[in-house]
Amino acid sequence: MKLGVNIDHVATLRQARYAFSLDAPNAEPDLVAAASACERAGCHGITVHLRADRRHIQDRDVQRLRASINTKLNLEMGNTPEILDIALRILPEEVCLVPENRAEITTEGGLDATGQIKVLTPTVARLQKAGIRVSLFIEPEADQLAAARDLGAEMVELHTGAFANAIGKARDREVDRLHTAAGQAHQLGIQVNAGHGINYQNIALIRKIPHLAELNIGHSIVSRAIFTGLERATAEMLAAMGGE
Repeated sequence: MKLGVNIDHVATLRQARYAFSLDAPNAEPDLVAAASACERAGCHGITVHLRADRRHIQDRDVQRLRASINTKLNLEMGNTPEILDIALRILPEEVCLVPENRAEITTEGGLDATGQIKVLTPTVARLQKAGIRVSLFIEPEADQLAAARDLGAEMVELHTGAFANAIGKARDREVDRLHTAAGQAHQLGIQVNAGHGINYQNIALIRKIPHLAELNIGHSIVSRAIFTGLERATAEMLAAMGGE
């Protein structure tokens, strides 16, 4: 099971002070340095979400990361012409199509692939024609998995937010949903990834879900990095993923 580190919230910290002066010589923290720390710790990829409102990651962040990282770049994006054009110009190894709502703090809930097949089909086709592997960030539900198959997506990223927020028997039910969805995706020949709300505690349950190829984790790693540094926080997550 591989780890992609989402560094959006490193950019969130920078934007808190330098949103209108990104060219300032003391604008920090630097995203390339953050990505490098994660890679030194052994992560397998860097994930960023270039939102339409540019609330954290900026266009030039994606450009700099594309030019500097040694692993792979996973670009999360909404299905908009502007961001699609950027993806086709930058050429990340992977794109994960996600829903966007300007009122949300972060992405909440999965993409309705079932209800958007018509508008998603040309986007998926254009990305794949450019050699970019496509993932859909979806709820762990059979109809969404079927839509991912129909769209020809190579991967799905199962939304683990409901699991992360649940307690007691509700959490058990969410674990069962993830188990079932992972099995269904595997049977459909789709790579199974997961992300949202995964942390150093609930990873013990996540790592037991079958067929998981990759996790995308950001907030928890960046939060721990405040106390330990980003390289160590990444290494500790990798160890937790392996049951250490």
